Amino acid sequence: MSPRRSIRAFTLVEVMIALAILGMVVAAIYATWRCILGATKSSQIAAAEVQRSRVAMRALEQSLTYATMHVANMRYYWFDSKNGSDASLSFVATLPDSFPRSGRFSGFPVRRVSFAVESSRDGGNDLVLRQMPILMDDFDEDERNYPLVLMKHVRKLEFGYWDARKNDWVDEWTETNQIPKLIRISLTTVNPNNAFAAGQEYFRLVSPASAAVQPGWQSAAGPGGAPPPPPPPGGVPGGLR
Repeated sequence: MSPRRSIRAFTLVEVMIALAILGMVVAAIYATWRCILGATKSSQIAAAEVQRSRVAMRALEQSLTYATMHVANMRYYWFDSKNGSDASLSFVATLPDSFPRSGRFSGFPVRRVSFAVESSRDGGNDLVLRQMPILMDDFDEDERNYPLVLMKHVRKLEFGYWDARKNDWVDEWTETNQIPKLIRISLTTVNPNNAFAAGQEYFRLVSPASAAVQPGWQSAAGPGGAPPPPPPPGGVPGGLR
């Protein structure tokens, strides 16, 4: 009679240990994968916010640089601003073709621009831009209902104006028939990943390239009775002066 041969096999304890090790490996892989996805999403949100901030600050800087005003036509050229969580800024500028949404206003470079911080559908605040040709009394339906969103997650937008008489910065510009000589822009955002964490702050210092044109300068004889200077080649953009 031949001796019985022993058959080796995994015990129940060994199987359970192997399953536990496999589970820990899978959990570690899953946790690493989630961390990678989270970091990728956070970096994409941060990159999008930086890009939007550049567009928003560029639009503010560009439009303020080319701000235009003619005192004899103040019903069209008034300058108005407000600071805070519902900040706004409205003025007239001669805008280049590279300015956002210029395609909608082809042939009308002289436009009223309005920047405002408004509530968005996701519960935050957005910085939006509206425009209209200078001779219009109000924004059209598309501009009113579908403004261009320049920046999301805005906490506050503040403007400072250099007052030459006080030799200091002021928060409110009361001279609505004048263009400030120097404008300070401060835009603060909410951290999109954590509403309780500090957001980013963006600053610009803008010096408008023109001053308010006084009524006497628009007369046929020009200031002091002198003949007015010849018009620039090609006429005045927009045909309004």
